Amino acid sequence: MFTGIIEEVGTFGGLSGGNISIGARRVQSDAHIGDSIAVNGICLTVTQFDAHGFRAAVMPETVRRTSLAGLTHGAPLNLERALLPTTRLGGHFVSGHIDGVGHIRAMREEGNAILMTVAADDEILRGIVEKGSVALDGISLTVARVGTTDFTVSLIPHTRTVTNLGAKRVGSPLNIETDILGKYALKLLGGESFAATGAGLTRDFLLKNGF
Repeated sequence: MFTGIIEEVGTFGGLSGGNISIGARRVQSDAHIGDSIAVNGICLTVTQFDAHGFRAAVMPETVRRTSLAGLTHGAPLNLERALLPTTRLGGHFVSGHIDGVGHIRAMREEGNAILMTVAADDEILRGIVEKGSVALDGISLTVARVGTTDFTVSLIPHTRTVTNLGAKRVGSPLNIETDILGKYALKLLGGESFAATGAGLTRDFLLKNGF
């Protein structure tokens, strides 16, 4: 589990043989083999590390679901170690399990902030709500607006400075993870839990069961 508060921006060293190589200075300082580190929001397992970076295992499913396959050598990567019980939860609960890849549709200035609009599939947009949380390349952000084909977040200068967003442009891909609490709510509202009755979570159901 992660918070979406980026600790360091590392560099992409390569992807081959089911392993990714990442240059880093900080996040591996207290690492152990088998630890989890979020890389652009993707929860990966450390298989090797030294003072200059680390390697992590990558499954084919991870490559299919994320933007890893399109990375070029030296690309900046947002890095975050797994959450400790004593850590301040400055962002929101981020699992590191990517729902899909979106692309930046527009970026425009608004005072000291940048409004960044991200195009995404319907399946992802169902899990995004205005003023809710979303993780983009592992960064915990607040949703400012939701449209029919995209959503918008507002970036303060600090966020762009300490993450890879400063290098992003219109058309750049972003790994998207919607709020995990919203996923459970969506499943309850119309998912497998009510498959036997053919009904979702309705007002009548809640009243019948004492809510």
